[in-house]
Amino acid sequence: MQDHLLDPEHREFAAMARTFVAREVTPYHADWERAGMVDREVWRTAGKAGLLGFDVAPEFGGGGTDDLRYPVLLGEELIRAGATGIGFGLHNDVVAPYLNQLATPAQRARWLPGFCSGDLVTAIALTEPGAGSDLQGITTSAVRDGDAYVLNGSKSFVTNGIHADLVIVAAKTDPADRLRGGISLLVVERGMPGFERGRPLEKIGRHAQDTAELFFDAVRVPAANLLGRSNRGLRHLMEYLPRERLSIAASAVAGAETVFAETLEYCRTRTAFGGPIGGFQHIRFELAEMSTELEIARSYIDTCVLDHNAGRRDPVTAARAKWWTTDLQKRVVDRCLQLHGGYGYMREQSVARAFLDTRMMPIYGGTNEIMKEMIGRSLGV
Repeated sequence: MQDHLLDPEHREFAAMARTFVAREVTPYHADWERAGMVDREVWRTAGKAGLLGFDVAPEFGGGGTDDLRYPVLLGEELIRAGATGIGFGLHNDVVAPYLNQLATPAQRARWLPGFCSGDLVTAIALTEPGAGSDLQGITTSAVRDGDAYVLNGSKSFVTNGIHADLVIVAAKTDPADRLRGGISLLVVERGMPGFERGRPLEKIGRHAQDTAELFFDAVRVPAANLLGRSNRGLRHLMEYLPRERLSIAASAVAGAETVFAETLEYCRTRTAFGGPIGGFQHIRFELAEMSTELEIARSYIDTCVLDHNAGRRDPVTAARAKWWTTDLQKRVVDRCLQLHGGYGYMREQSVARAFLDTRMMPIYGGTNEIMKEMIGRSLGV
């Protein structure tokens, strides 16, 4: 974020997060990429450092602040280090609001202390093999049977899927309720009979990110694990998805800025035809265009974060931020790779890794096509 929008406490936190990433993440990330997931212990280390549960009440071990600048600053430090495998963002920015605002007092007392300490890793399972952005098209079902729901179905592309101890699962509980979607949110816990995980999925990028398929075969989920109101899950999702999209947008801007800064330095030092390649007018123009677009994106996303803190939380604004910044990131990284020439195609170069890692950004959190559809409908067309 822009420095003038930060208080001294934010700057101190950013410095602490930078130190944490340098000490606990950067030295091991390449190994985690080869392994296909991060070391489970890094979650507990992050919990001890106060990097989990920013907006969770202090009585449960959280930070007690709804200031979105803190998780955004942590995300920026991870992105600048190229640490795309850490699932803290999903834990803090996506799952936390559901547990904070929908959970009962008993549920919060059970789950939030582990959430903040890193002893409980969380995930949210929405996407299915036959249903992605169309949440009403899910087929995973849960039927009430006494004091439990019997859950059947499968979910795909679940971030933190292997490590997760708690998974918020969207399931059809009333297929006849077409008006409200008939979806409920159930919290499935590690070890429940019938809950199985597939192997970590092999992706073209983000190799250290723990992504998996989850399977539910007659899993008896206690009725006490219902999150929020029965059959109102779709409404709950629509309420909290904007924060996820804003988090994605903030990561996109930080990622594009990082690659651009590295490319700018490369253009200053790489020589061809007797001088630095940045001296060629075409490349200067490329750099000028990207720097301008990134300045605009930075100002916009920082304003969105401050608006969120002020309670001005508009799903259409979040959709605009998500599609535009992730599309910009994809475009900037592609142009930066081109400016690196043959070196940009080498896997050991950070720009090459960013090229692969970035491609997911316009897809997850709701595809950019869906974001544009939301915006278009808000315009009355």
